[in-house]
Amino acid sequence: MNRSKAREHAFQILFSTEFQMLSDKEDPLEKLDQVITDHLMTFQDEDQKMTLEEEKFIRREVTGTMTHLKELDDAISQHLKGWSLSRLGRVDLSIMRLALYEIRYEKDIPDRVKSTEKKGRASSSTVSWPTLPNPKKTDPRQTDLKRTNLRK
Repeated sequence: MNRSKAREHAFQILFSTEFQMLSDKEDPLEKLDQVITDHLMTFQDEDQKMTLEEEKFIRREVTGTMTHLKELDDAISQHLKGWSLSRLGRVDLSIMRLALYEIRYEKDIPDRVKSTEKKGRASSSTVSWPTLPNPKKTDPRQTDLKRTNLRK
C-alpha cells in the first residue's frame, strides 16, 4: 500500500466519523481510537496487508485532523462564499479537513504531494474549492487559502 491509499483510508475514517458526530452527543475523540481500529481490522480481513508504518500514518492523519477540527473548520469557513460548513457535502468537507490538516501540521509530506492528493479527490465536487497555496512562495501554515473552481 502506498501513502495515497493510506490517505484514502484516513479519508474513509474521517467521513464515517462525520456521521457519528451528527448522531452521537459524545466527544468524537473518545471513540476515535476504536473507530480507527475497527476500520483497520475490516481492511485486514479483506486479505490485504498493511504495514505498521501505514497504520501509524493513518492513525496520525485521522487523530490529528480530529484534534484540530475546530481550527480547520474555522479556516475553511473563512473562505466559503455563500456557503456554510453545514451546507457542504460531507465528502467535500472531509477532504478539505484532511488536506488542510496536512498543510498546516504534517512536516514529512511534501507540499506538492498534499496539493496533488487533494485536487485528485476533488473531481466530484460541486462547490468551488479553496486552492492550496504554492509552497515555494509562502509558508502554508501562515497563508490564507485562495479560491478556485477545479471543474474547469
